[in-house]
Amino acid sequence: MKPRCFFQNLLLFLAVSVGVAVLPASGQVAFKTRQWSLQLDNSGKLTSMKSLALQKEFLFAGKATSLMSIKKDGNILPSQACEWNPKKSELALSYPAGVEAKIKVQRNDSYISFELVSLTPSQNIDLVLWGPYPTTIADTVGETVGVVRNREFAIGIQALNIKTLGGYPNSEADNEPSYDVFDGGNKVDVKEDDLKKQLFRGDVARPTDFGAVLQAYCRNRDKDRVVENWGYSAYLAPAFKDGGVIGSKIALFGVTNGDILPTISQIEVKEGLPHPLLDGEWGKQALHASESYLIMDFGVDNLQEAIAVTKQAGLRYLYHGDPFDTWGHFKLHAKEFPQNWASMKACVEAAKAKGVRLGVHTLSNFITTNDPYVTPVPDTRLGKAGYSKLSAAIDANAKEVGIEDPLFFNQFQNNTLKAITIGNEIIRYGSVSAAAPWKLLDCQRGAFGTTAASHQQNDTVNKLADHAYKVFLTDYALQEEMSTTIANLFNETGLMQISFDGLEGCLSSGMGQYAKQLFTKNWYDHLKPELRGKVINDASTPGHYFWHIYTRMNWGEPWYAGFRESQLQLRLKNQQFFRRNLMPSMLGWFSLRPETTPEDIEWMLAMGAGYNAGFGLATSLETLKKHGMKDEVLGLIKTWEQARMKNIFNEARKEQMRSLKHEFHLEMTGNNEYRLTPVYNAYFKHTQQMKQPGEPVFSTFQFNNPAASQPIAFIISLAGGKDKDYDPDVTFDQVSITINHQDALVLPVSLKRNQFLKCDGKTIRLYNKQWQLVQTVELSKPLPVLSADKNEIVFDGKYSGENGADVKLEIRASGQPELIRANH
Repeated sequence: MKPRCFFQNLLLFLAVSVGVAVLPASGQVAFKTRQWSLQLDNSGKLTSMKSLALQKEFLFAGKATSLMSIKKDGNILPSQACEWNPKKSELALSYPAGVEAKIKVQRNDSYISFELVSLTPSQNIDLVLWGPYPTTIADTVGETVGVVRNREFAIGIQALNIKTLGGYPNSEADNEPSYDVFDGGNKVDVKEDDLKKQLFRGDVARPTDFGAVLQAYCRNRDKDRVVENWGYSAYLAPAFKDGGVIGSKIALFGVTNGDILPTISQIEVKEGLPHPLLDGEWGKQALHASESYLIMDFGVDNLQEAIAVTKQAGLRYLYHGDPFDTWGHFKLHAKEFPQNWASMKACVEAAKAKGVRLGVHTLSNFITTNDPYVTPVPDTRLGKAGYSKLSAAIDANAKEVGIEDPLFFNQFQNNTLKAITIGNEIIRYGSVSAAAPWKLLDCQRGAFGTTAASHQQNDTVNKLADHAYKVFLTDYALQEEMSTTIANLFNETGLMQISFDGLEGCLSSGMGQYAKQLFTKNWYDHLKPELRGKVINDASTPGHYFWHIYTRMNWGEPWYAGFRESQLQLRLKNQQFFRRNLMPSMLGWFSLRPETTPEDIEWMLAMGAGYNAGFGLATSLETLKKHGMKDEVLGLIKTWEQARMKNIFNEARKEQMRSLKHEFHLEMTGNNEYRLTPVYNAYFKHTQQMKQPGEPVFSTFQFNNPAASQPIAFIISLAGGKDKDYDPDVTFDQVSITINHQDALVLPVSLKRNQFLKCDGKTIRLYNKQWQLVQTVELSKPLPVLSADKNEIVFDGKYSGENGADVKLEIRASGQPELIRANH
């Protein structure tokens, strides 16, 4: 054997023994795990991503890229040469202009990691780019988690440190792309043409016409940059010391679908990523990750009442939606928490003794104008869009401020407060002069309780960043301090749930998604060990690295339409996002008002069971005291949530629950057994008609009853219409229902606006708007009977005057109950 061949064979043997094969004839190197192989050619370009068991190629060769490219002087440059050093387990990549990179490679059973350990010369290197790696897989594209999958196989990418950002550097400000369904300003729900679109949030994985790509990058931040950011065409992104691109690290893996989450869990543990455990189980697979919660103000005086309601609903989490008097230092409302954090700690301990965990809502780095960071002396670390210099000295009364350059000041798209700082003074301005000499006009001196003062020529004028909520924001140093403060709040009080709402405020640092994820990581890292990973947290924006920290996302707001209508399509489309990105599912927030029906609550609960999704239910003690069916509503929540947590529903039943065409009623029968009854309903509307004397004004409806023959059940209401004028004093009398030509059911009731007539198939009761019982209607004969299949319903009554509101009629029929026994 020739010495060279012997050496090559020995090298090949050594490499294969650690999962790396060098193919001398082709100059290629292949890395293998148990399920997958990744192959590079002698230029460093990917040539294969193959499932070993299937012996199937998933690389789309026509778009193959280098393992790592660089961006230098504004141009993306792929590697030109690649050499493998088995002793150091390093790849040496060469680029144009004499740039050399060393990449440390580590093979594990389930994944391969790649870390940039040197790059020379490093001058003028803007960033390094991992990918885009083109795959033929596109059935399910997890744009946030960074995993693509089909029925056979999945390929994924994971950034292994926070400065390695998931996605492609489309934006110099590092703002990941997302699809805003409310661009038009309509908050009720997504637009009709959005219903068929996927609501993408990020592009760590991105669908393409050939399949999908996986991608990540790391930016060199050693210099100040001016970028387009958050409505500003020019925004200062200051230099940031994080070691630059050296140390950027990713993991790539290919596994069967059932091994995706176990592989990511293994990556988290081995690579030192956040690995939250809820009740001892990894957060992304924990049974309690999607637990529902009650959103309700509480304090030292009414905590016990709030705890009692939470327990009556069978929930473990009670969440305060607005606990802070100021954002920034996070001072709590004095009336509810007279000793500030000490009062909250006492509340947490009292709730814990009753088996309830407390949480609070935050707006992340938003700073209210009454916070000490703003007044009476503004903190120098308030977020800034940019700065200029005073072109001339001003006294404390000047209403015009001369500046050298208007670049950062003459932008008004995201400029609510129009505020600047000079020294210790905040000044608000109305506009900027149209031409040089540049001046800020119509100035309000000593704004927000600061002190007006004289300032000298060439003093620095800082343009403060703000938000439409009329709050200020932070630079990175203040952002870090605020996130540490939130961690300290949890450490000192023992709070167990948080939402980082307004996390987009971190864009004020000029570092885009990097800053948003640094905020949450800093909070996570500063939690006590006994809390770290155990606090349920979500946010208004997800993120690739943040995926490892957050428990779940929970979009959907109840403020814009009825209980069932407000953002319904958005809630449903979010379930697709959760599934794509391997996250626990949530339905969003709902609002329990005095007029909310038990049927609405049960509709929500069944949908949640279908998606195995929790919810936040916003209400108040005052609302619950007014609600005439409070006990029934809270009992329904307890029954359904306990059943969902026990996972008693099979997939076929869950599929029915996910359909908006089905409703269900659930009750517990004892002995750990549940009775699930399908409910079939239809909605009709009877409108007042002005006709000549003697002409009938009744309405005729058709109801198809899929269930067996049964006495009629219904809900009738006289509600104020939004689309036309009506007389609120007009009543609807002598309500009459005739079914299939049976004797008419005539109810001796005068139905007023916002009252409800409800029949459960046995009894008819009249309720007011808040579901308090007004009257039980005595019946002189049995209720009319709905036939199986088709029914003709004639509905009639008499309005007491003109311009009466529409009468709404809901017919309900119960199907065959099913007994389901819980396994535990």
